[in-house]
Amino acid sequence: MAYLNIKNCKLSGIAATIPAKEEHNTSYPFLKEKEKQVLVKNVGINARRIASKETTASDLCQLAAEKLLEKLNWKKEEINLLIFVSQTPDFITPGTAPILQHRLGLSQNCLAFDINLGCSGYVYGLSVIAGILSRMPDAKGLLLVGDKSSQLVSKKDKSTALLFSDAGSATALEYDPSAAEMHFDLYSDGAGYDAIMVKAGGGRYPFSEEALVEKEISEGIRRSDAQLILKGLDIFNFTLKKVVPSMLTFFDNNNIDKNAVDYFLFHQANKLINDAITRKLGIDKTKAPQSLDLYGNSSSASIPVTWVAKLHESTPAAATLFLSGFGVGLSWANALIKVNNPICLEMITYEN
Repeated sequence: MAYLNIKNCKLSGIAATIPAKEEHNTSYPFLKEKEKQVLVKNVGINARRIASKETTASDLCQLAAEKLLEKLNWKKEEINLLIFVSQTPDFITPGTAPILQHRLGLSQNCLAFDINLGCSGYVYGLSVIAGILSRMPDAKGLLLVGDKSSQLVSKKDKSTALLFSDAGSATALEYDPSAAEMHFDLYSDGAGYDAIMVKAGGGRYPFSEEALVEKEISEGIRRSDAQLILKGLDIFNFTLKKVVPSMLTFFDNNNIDKNAVDYFLFHQANKLINDAITRKLGIDKTKAPQSLDLYGNSSSASIPVTWVAKLHESTPAAATLFLSGFGVGLSWANALIKVNNPICLEMITYEN
């Protein structure tokens, strides 16, 4: 456990971008009708947003950032820090954050770097950017979080093809001595690294012709080593055995009354997992909004997508939010933040 209390940092605004193209799980061609109905009911995903071949996660994040900066009326030369969190960067090298710094027209004095994380990435990224800004008087920063997971999945793999969506987000933060303290609790367990992974393409297993050959893994699951592997049962068990207990410990250590939390924003893995978490925590399901139905599992962007999609018009001016991201890594992170009338844009559509 890595526990952090961070002062002097205010969350000023949030925006999220989804691709215009929509794919419906009821139209999935590789399952029988009854199988599709059961799967859709269990995972809770009817539709997913899919970016074009030319569109990247950074494109989605850039649009969110541009719209948010415009709404906040922040000058680009005021941005001192940019962090990009993704597992689908533009290139293996260089990093994407400096490219976004340039494309957004930010100053060369802007600190910019990438974080390679998926499902827990938004909470991890929030802890990193808040921690840095808390020590930079008068500074402002952008946390850009997004993934294009559709480029990783096999269309013939029912364990992944019906889950993942593409999305990007931008969160604006700034130094503020009067801001409420943020609390973070961060974990990792690399022993379970192979529960969600793309085996080929990195230093351990470089790309090869063999890595691109699709193989029949089991009925309804056909993929190559260059495509995403997901062990759903392992992730479900990990969530119940490690993630939920970490949430309860987090509440106890901070003397948090769960009833005082306005909203619980969980990573949108699937409906079964999120419903199980809600039951285990004993919280009202109306306080744990889900965006799975129309936006699927958007990996690192799922928490900001849910925030924008479900709380755009309903967040109180002053709200206490509990955030939890968990999955690929294995990695998980919890946070309690208090926001005071942040800007929250309507969902932005990227016309790809």
